[in-house]
Formats: sequence, C-alpha cells, structure tokens
Amino acid sequence: MSFPAFYDQAPRIRVRDPLSAFLGASDDGVLEYGYADAVRLAGHSCPTLAGAYLMTVKALNHLYGDTLPERGGIQVHFREAETTSATGVMGRVAALLTGAAGDDGFKGIAGHFDRRDRLFFGANITGDVAFRRLDTGAGVQASFRGAAVPASPETRDLLPAVLNGAGSAEDAQCFRALWQGRVKAILVDHADDPALVDLSAWA
Repeated sequence: MSFPAFYDQAPRIRVRDPLSAFLGASDDGVLEYGYADAVRLAGHSCPTLAGAYLMTVKALNHLYGDTLPERGGIQVHFREAETTSATGVMGRVAALLTGAAGDDGFKGIAGHFDRRDRLFFGANITGDVAFRRLDTGAGVQASFRGAAVPASPETRDLLPAVLNGAGSAEDAQCFRALWQGRVKAILVDHADDPALVDLSAWA
C-alpha cells in the first residue's frame, strides 16, 4: 500500500490514552496519529476529510498547549446533524483522535474509561465543531473554510467524465493528481492559514 508522500508532511498529533496505558496497548498510553490514519479510517482522502483532521488537531493543540491531549477526556460537538452531508465522516475523524463516542462507545471498566456521552451532533454552536476538555471545562470552536483553498477549474471539468467512465486513463490520472493536490495544499501549504481553519472561544 502506498500513500502520496505529502501525507507524512501533514501535521501529526500525539495524545495520551489512559485506557491504552491501563491495558498495556502502548508505552505510557501515548499514541501518535497522522493524516494517513484518517484516510485508513475513511477509505478515501478529500478536502472535507482533511478539514476535519486539521480542525481536530488545531483544536487539541489549542486546548492542551505543551501537554499531551487526553484521549477519552474530550467532548466533541458538531453543529450539523450526523446525517447532514459529510458530518458523520467528520465525526469519525474527530472520534479517532479524541476517543469521543456516542451511546455506542466503550462502556468502560468498573466505572473507569467510559467513552460514551462524548460525541454530539446538532449542537447549538456557531462553529462547525466544538471541543471541550472534561477536566478543566476549557472549550474552543473550529470552522473549516475550504473556499480558502479552491479547487482548480480543471478538476471540476474532469470530474463528470471520470465519474461516468467517459474520460481517458490520462484524464483519470490528472483528476487524481489535482484532487490530492488540493488536499496537499490544505494540509501542508495552508495548514497554518487562519483563513482556512478558524478557532474561536467557546464558553
């Protein structure tokens, strides 16, 4: 299996998961995630997936500063319903990095490590998604502005032909390169652009 090389250039994040430490799944419970993990989870790579990944990484870095985020100790609230557009997929990416889950999440061990009641949809927030630390109550909202890194006109022209099988092999290859090129621009070239991912206070 081979991913585009730029996946390794995208921001990474290290978290500490008390459950992982308790069960000996990793040394000291420290886990490291990269964009390739989100791609494996979703089975594809697109600007929306990249946006969800980047929002989560930036929000966690904001909330925890120089300390490792506590996986399982964070609530995640999406403004849209789970079934709206790609919100459900975005929720899975956020859940991967934060450990947050809904009613179907891990129920814990003897009252410890419960991951339920951490992931919510249809929240009354102004951002796309909001994150809250359960230990301190600190919160932050994040919004993804994909228009800050627009798709090329050629991508839009190629999409129908490639999707319907009317395009050539060269068309398909060009489409894939342009598509992933935009993802690269989001995750690498514009990763620190405040016009792309906006963080705002959440009381």
